[in-house]
Parts: sequence; structure tokens; C-alpha cells
Amino acid sequence: MSFFIYKSVAERYAKHRPYFHPLVIEKIRAYLQLGGPVHFAVDVGCGSGHSTVALKEIADLVAGLDISKDMLDVAERKSDIYYVQATAERLAINSNSADLITTSMAYHWFNQQQFFAETKRILKAGAWLVIFNHGFRGQMKENLEFEQWFLNVYEEHYPSPPRNAEPMTSETAKRYGFTFPSQEEIQNDVVFTVEELAAYLITQSNVIARTEHGEETVEEVYDWLIKQTRPFFKSERATFPFSGLIWYLQKDS
Repeated sequence: MSFFIYKSVAERYAKHRPYFHPLVIEKIRAYLQLGGPVHFAVDVGCGSGHSTVALKEIADLVAGLDISKDMLDVAERKSDIYYVQATAERLAINSNSADLITTSMAYHWFNQQQFFAETKRILKAGAWLVIFNHGFRGQMKENLEFEQWFLNVYEEHYPSPPRNAEPMTSETAKRYGFTFPSQEEIQNDVVFTVEELAAYLITQSNVIARTEHGEETVEEVYDWLIKQTRPFFKSERATFPFSGLIWYLQKDS
């Protein structure tokens, strides 16, 4: 199921998710050795448009696609960016038209066989599919005890819903008609107040799985998170590491 189709989730996502995407775009620019922008790029599972807006830095024209109309409704509008409601398994893009496709945090929710068939269909020969993720590591640099709370209390109370967490391999890429020459790690720190941390955590699928089915309200979870995490803060703000991987896949000619 999709945990990000709801209007209330879209509004929280747009407001409280860290904007790390320019860091990834600069790494893509360097790895692909782009001397200038590509003509047309597609961002699959674009959500509230953070990744789509960042992608515009290396593309003249960008299409952001997402299954959720409510996510697209809150996405930032800019010149030469357009948004389309579509699934990752049936992309509403012409065949052999895209110079670059990116997808971020949504990838592990896709039917991956159908997704790869669609990306292969719309990419030009030799063009690139870039898949990246960015995850909260459950650590606080100023207080190492926070990690134990995150593992033993938060994740016990709000377990992560099942998803496809299979790592990318050369064999997997080849099966779908791609080569997989490289992957790259990304790391960055995000500084949160206790309120900002709680607001971020209620955007996670762990929480959404409970709140959107009426088991708890968003307000109840937010208040619980504030009460639980405030004692770990030694000052008004604290530093939280995030990390992820970028997978570079090239369509076979």
C-alpha cells in the first residue's frame, strides 16, 4: 500500500522533510560529468516536489510524477517544471524521450519489475536512471543515549512497515536491461529543535501506518514524541546524522 497518498501526510511531508536533494544533484552532476543541463529529466515518485525542484538545476525541462494528487497539489511550481499524476508502474511519458530519470525515497514501494520496464521504455539509449535514498540514522551527536531510545522505544512502538529493501546488484540491473557501474554514499547532518524532530518523525511511514488508520491521532503521536525526546536535548537544538546511497544505472544501448 502507499502510505503517502493522504492530504494530511502531503502537508506534513512538504513542510517537515529535510531538503537534502541539492546535495544529491551535485553528486549526480559530477558523476555524469554534465557540462550543462540535459534537455528532459523525469522524477518518479516526486512526492511534494522537493526532488523535482532540485533536479531542475541539471535539466532544462523536468516532469515530476506521483501517484498522489494531494502530494502534487502542495508541490512547488516553477518554470519548466510540470507535474503528472501517474504510478511508477505506468509512467505517462513518451517512449525514448528522457535523458535522465531519478527516483528517491519512493523506490522501495514500487513494483520494481514494472518500474524498470517503464524506465527502460522512456529513457533514450545510453541514458541514466539514478536511484537514491536518504535515511534518518536514529542518532543524536550530542547524546549517544538517544540511539537506544530510538531502537528500543520508538521502533518498537512504531515498527517500520514491510518494503522492498533489496540492494542493487549488477545481476539485478542486467536482468532489467541496465548496467550498474557505480554507487555512492551520501551523508549529512540535520539540526532539529525538539519540536522539529517530532514534526519530522510524524512524516515517517512508521507513524503514518498508525495515524491514517485511526489507531492514534497525529496530535497524540506528536505530543508523545515531544515528551519522550525532550530529555535527550542538552540545548535548544541537536544534530542528527542522515545517510544514504546513490545508485547509477545506465540503459543498455
